[in-house]
Amino acid sequence: MTIAPGLNARLLIMVEREDTAQKIGSGDVPVLATPRLLALAEMTTVQALRPHLEPGTTSVGTRVQLEHLAPSPLGTHVEITTELTEVDGRRLVFAFQARDRSQVVGRGTIERMLVDRDRFLARATR
Repeated sequence: MTIAPGLNARLLIMVEREDTAQKIGSGDVPVLATPRLLALAEMTTVQALRPHLEPGTTSVGTRVQLEHLAPSPLGTHVEITTELTEVDGRRLVFAFQARDRSQVVGRGTIERMLVDRDRFLARATR
């Protein structure tokens, strides 16, 4: 496994109705929902790790710190970037940022833990 600080990924989306607070139920306005922003940031951390994981290993989210700084209305293009900033054994810390054309709309950190997929699933189904 070659997991070291500096691993990064990016994801570009256009805000669609399914991404909005109104549709998800986290609010009543047609802008990018905070839970959707978090899901996209987590998706980007998974994307950064995927090519570096040993067979049978996956990662799970364990902690999140998120600031949603500005609204992104329907049709807005938002780019989410993540970078692995810390590796402490199986614990991984990513910094992320979401930007539209003119501003940072969100930022934070996501911690993930490397786990054996089969053992994790066995514990989850007890």
